[in-house]
Amino acid sequence: MLDKIKRTLLGEDIDGQLPMRVQEAIQRQQDQSEILIAWVQLFLVIVFWTLYALSPKTFSADAMFAPVPYALASYLLFTLVRLSFATVWRLPGWFLSLSVIADMCLLMFLIWSFHIQYQQEPSFYLKAPTLLYVFIFIALRALRFDMRYVVLAGCSAAIGWMVLLGYAVHSGNGMSKITSDYVLYTMSHNILLGAEFDKIISILVVTLLLALVIVRARRLLINSVAQATAAEDLSRFFSPEIADKITHSEGWIEPGTGQTRNAAILHCDLQGFTRLSMEKPANEVITLLAEYQSRMVPIIQKNGGTIDKFLGDGILATFGAAVRTDHYSADCLRAMEQMMAETEAWATERKADNLAPQTIRFTAASGSILFGAVGDKSRLEYTVIGEPVNLAAKLDKHAKEEKAIALSTLDCYEEALSQGYTPETQMEIRAARDVGGVTGLVDLVVLKPVS
Repeated sequence: MLDKIKRTLLGEDIDGQLPMRVQEAIQRQQDQSEILIAWVQLFLVIVFWTLYALSPKTFSADAMFAPVPYALASYLLFTLVRLSFATVWRLPGWFLSLSVIADMCLLMFLIWSFHIQYQQEPSFYLKAPTLLYVFIFIALRALRFDMRYVVLAGCSAAIGWMVLLGYAVHSGNGMSKITSDYVLYTMSHNILLGAEFDKIISILVVTLLLALVIVRARRLLINSVAQATAAEDLSRFFSPEIADKITHSEGWIEPGTGQTRNAAILHCDLQGFTRLSMEKPANEVITLLAEYQSRMVPIIQKNGGTIDKFLGDGILATFGAAVRTDHYSADCLRAMEQMMAETEAWATERKADNLAPQTIRFTAASGSILFGAVGDKSRLEYTVIGEPVNLAAKLDKHAKEEKAIALSTLDCYEEALSQGYTPETQMEIRAARDVGGVTGLVDLVVLKPVS
């Protein structure tokens, strides 16, 4: 029962210790909030200066000391220092607490000075509407999403008002000014204790409500930051399109859910990698693989492709599967051409470094595929299924027989042309080819760099 009440008031609990990167992300948000708070404080002190300059002064300059300009000047200096510190450094907790107390001390001092400024009894300032600025200073602390400073601001305001009330009651003939007549209170300088306690209660209740809001909002913020961080991490293990589908899914993703789409499949393969991995040290093999992938993957993504999976030294990419488009084949062949050019540039660099150039083969096919989640509830994977996927993989083996670096089905090539693809390479049609594992003959297109 207590747990239910706690969840109702404070929101859902945060599970476990937050990762350091999540804590850092939250801290960065709070640092930005402190800069915003400092700017608002600067605005408020300018407002106070303006109001003071425009308000009438009934005291004699020769007979009385005017404390308000000195207080405002000190607070302005403090605000400027705070703004500069907040911009450059992360403010420590003690400094933030001092800032909260300074806000309230300034406000209470300004209210207290009214009876001097207008040469009235101390009870005169109890009716000052300037007290309403208390709620601005309390709400200002809510920008940080930390209830401690909201509570500190509210308690400081309540204590400050009690001090002013005590000063008004015990100074001069203040005790004789206490009344229970509300009409007399509103029409004179008399003190109605109930009215002043109502102000204190209002300050404390608003503080309590804001503190509860901050606790709930902070938990929501932490969960949101944690989910955003998890989504960012997820995009490192999945393509951005797949990560977006997972994190923005409206419901629980179930295995076996999918969609039929027309898409193009691109298969890349680093030739001779298996033999190389047996002959070379492991770190050299991994370095080569990482360099190969770092050159090919950005080209795929730049052309709207999605990495379906890494197959050891192979890359399986899709165009139009994760994100539906009407130019998937054109995107696929443009990516293939650019990857061919990048392969040549990589080979030139390796030769210059006295390293053996690597051969990469590219094959493409298009058609109707099924895109969806497979696996079970404990382990899911988004993937593509269909004849174009199998054909692209089988064409990789057949490309060796054709002595081709880049090979596409004729259907995919013609479809790309209809979708706006303009070839920048030479093409050669090889009709009626017998591709291993494929029923029937397949018309192919070999893409070659322009001589």
